Amino acid sequence: MEIVPTDTKRLRACLLCSLTMAQFKMNGCENCESLLMMKGNTDRIFDCTSQNFDGCTALMAPGHSWVDKFSKGIYALKVYGRLPEDLIAHLEDQGVNYTPLEEDD
Repeated sequence: MEIVPTDTKRLRACLLCSLTMAQFKMNGCENCESLLMMKGNTDRIFDCTSQNFDGCTALMAPGHSWVDKFSKGIYALKVYGRLPEDLIAHLEDQGVNYTPLEEDD
């Protein structure tokens, strides 16, 4: 996994967990792959990620953090965009309550 991105122009953020990566096609989302199935699917990557996000924070030791359900990596603080309605329905069928990451708390 690329911890410190070197080409931020290609960086995208997952619309479900906000993990930022340049290689969603090769790896899928390390947190959400079982739900969003992005690996190898360019159309799904464009549906499930956004290049429009603000700020970043790093998670280095998931087992020692209050956000221990996520993989280590760089996360966007706010991601702009929404998952398509069919994917939102799929998440709800899986028991996942989707809240767009761009909404204010």
